[in-house]
Amino acid sequence: MRAAESADERLPDAVAGHFLLRWAPAPLRPFVQLARLDRPIGWQLLLLPCWEGSALASAALGRPLDLLHLILFFIGAVSMRGAGSTYNDIVDRDIDAKVERTRGRPLASGRASLRAAIVFLVLQCLVGLGVLLSFNGFTIALAFASPLIVLIYPFAKRITSWPQAVLGLAFAYGALLGWTAQAGALGWPAVLLYLAAILWTIGYDTIYALQDKRDDVIAGVRSTALLFGARVRLAVGTLYAASALCAELAVLTAHLGVAAHLGVLAYTAHLSWQVSRTGPSVAPATALMLFRSNRDAGFLLFAGLAIAALLSQASA
Repeated sequence: MRAAESADERLPDAVAGHFLLRWAPAPLRPFVQLARLDRPIGWQLLLLPCWEGSALASAALGRPLDLLHLILFFIGAVSMRGAGSTYNDIVDRDIDAKVERTRGRPLASGRASLRAAIVFLVLQCLVGLGVLLSFNGFTIALAFASPLIVLIYPFAKRITSWPQAVLGLAFAYGALLGWTAQAGALGWPAVLLYLAAILWTIGYDTIYALQDKRDDVIAGVRSTALLFGARVRLAVGTLYAASALCAELAVLTAHLGVAAHLGVLAYTAHLSWQVSRTGPSVAPATALMLFRSNRDAGFLLFAGLAIAALLSQASA
């Protein structure tokens, strides 16, 4: 029998009526929310740089897209996004209780215990570790540098106005792993794609943070949305332009064809549309919509790189 979702379990930035919350037994719903499974945009934004790095390497090396790698990155992104979100909620449970958008989260609201959240965190990390061990040794070694960034992130908002930059370092890391899983070593195209993804993440998370400006001031939390203030459109536009430039340089240094350049162009057009809708007084619902639309922006870039990889095989 389908479980009903109670009003106090709904979170304002979750997908309305998400099937996992509708069908999950009541005791499991807090864990669905801890892992953000009712908000798939998180794992999608973590996954896309992985897929982009993998497609970029395939196209540059003249190899077919590795479907197994794409599936493994999907599983890894879901599990590690869940682990990161659970850890973030553990660290931020007191701050979350002071912010309107987050006070209904399982730990902040008392619907999940700290002990249960820690056990759940460990289980998700074990899934991610199992995925990681499926890749080559270089990728495994490289990946072990990323948890440090994740550990730092929840504290960054307390000490710097650039917590989005720390998030960018973590969320973009898959661009490097996607490349090395194919190539077995780093290369300039991967580094440039990583930079593109970092700048992209700072931009879209600044838009996301526009929802919380008033509550962040009350809670003493810092963000680029507060830092940029009235110049947020110019700042996001600059970040997005730099991201598009780095993506184009990645394609150029990888010596890819027209399809990859068209992918960058489509990505750039989508980012430009977001900038046109962004501003210091943007409505929270619009900010959330723009943030979520980055799934489409990232997929456009991936599609261009994937088509370039397929065409490189066809012409081989």
